[in-house]
Amino acid sequence: MSETFDLILKNGTVHTPGGADNADIGVRAGKIVAIGTSLGDAGEVIDCSGLDVLPGCIDSQVHFREPGLEHKEDLESGSRAAVLGGITAVFEMPNTNPNTDSAERVREKLDRAHHRMWCDHAFYVGATADNAEALKELERIPGTAGVKIFMGASTGSLLVDDDDALSRVLASGTRRVAIHAEDEARMNARKDLRVEGDSSSHPIWRDDESAMIATKRIIGLARKARRRIHILHVTTPAELAYIAGHKDIATCEVTPQHLTLAAEDAYPRLGSYAQMNPPIRSAAHRDGLWHWLAQGVPDVLGSDHAPHTIEEKAKPYPASPSGMPGVQTLVPLLLNHVAEGRLSLRRFIELTSSGPQRVFGLVGKGRIALGYDADFTVVDLKKRWTVGSEWLASRCNWSPFEGMDLTGKAVGTIVRGHRVMWEDTLANEAVGEPVRFEATEFY
Repeated sequence: MSETFDLILKNGTVHTPGGADNADIGVRAGKIVAIGTSLGDAGEVIDCSGLDVLPGCIDSQVHFREPGLEHKEDLESGSRAAVLGGITAVFEMPNTNPNTDSAERVREKLDRAHHRMWCDHAFYVGATADNAEALKELERIPGTAGVKIFMGASTGSLLVDDDDALSRVLASGTRRVAIHAEDEARMNARKDLRVEGDSSSHPIWRDDESAMIATKRIIGLARKARRRIHILHVTTPAELAYIAGHKDIATCEVTPQHLTLAAEDAYPRLGSYAQMNPPIRSAAHRDGLWHWLAQGVPDVLGSDHAPHTIEEKAKPYPASPSGMPGVQTLVPLLLNHVAEGRLSLRRFIELTSSGPQRVFGLVGKGRIALGYDADFTVVDLKKRWTVGSEWLASRCNWSPFEGMDLTGKAVGTIVRGHRVMWEDTLANEAVGEPVRFEATEFY
């Protein structure tokens, strides 16, 4: 007797841990329950002929600005952009207004997100000198992605920059801590290097050494505290070379924009729209990131989606805020790099699915395998298209990649068996639920 499923994905090239194969996937109650051929009947069948079915892509660094900054973005609009770009889960950052730095504020975000966000989600707790001792309890709240430290000031007021406070944060808890590694003291000493109206001075002010000093400091402190860390948005080849010698304690992330943009073109063309922290650096830096990516050092890709309005970004530098949208363009930008031969599809999957699962201890996500959540990013690797303003869903309504010709696009986003996006069309309702983590599963 043939089985009956809620959903079958048919005729696609399916990417499992064993490699790529032509197969069908059977889904029941939001889980993958069969992989093979001639599976049986289903309430819904999706024909994936000519398409590749990847494990659901996870963006482990986004800023969706809610609460307090909803004129830039909110949980609904940011997650809508995510699923339109092929993202099935996001980790959202704590520099909102108020900061997400207490149990009450974490639970408020979880309540705001429930079935209002289109994708699954988790929220970081922001570390401060005042809440350091409480972090060991806060990081255990179900739905939390862990603790985030800002060593250098960025958007918002979260900042932990002295060694004593950093050590207290690292001593409180056991989960991997995410780090924004820029040295506040060096950047304060170099503020006079900023040139009014010239955003190309941004990477001169927030220079390589600002990043390297912070990275070395936090790795040293983490080793003393015997605490695992995750260094976000690494921008210099020297940092990746250093991190390569400390992989027992440090994982790291690179972003699509640092792999794609170069200062020599970006600042003349985009001005302050290319301004972010850490900065877009030179083509030599970008090429160096690709070298270390090929060596396997970066563990994950994150978009660092950090939207600001056009009116805010149009202010003359340095009054213009740092940050750019990116959650919707993460998948297509990297698929374009796959098409151009810079990246293998297998490495892309590792950076966006199995890598986040390994680094953060996700439950039921990160691979196409029996018993896992039925999260899929369905892609057309050969689709040629242009990033247009009508496709962008972020509330800020701009992208540094608008007008870029790309090859490769997500045509479907499936979250726990729900087809939330297909061919740029959203489902009738959002179904986002909290991501589960090994560290919080039984608390």
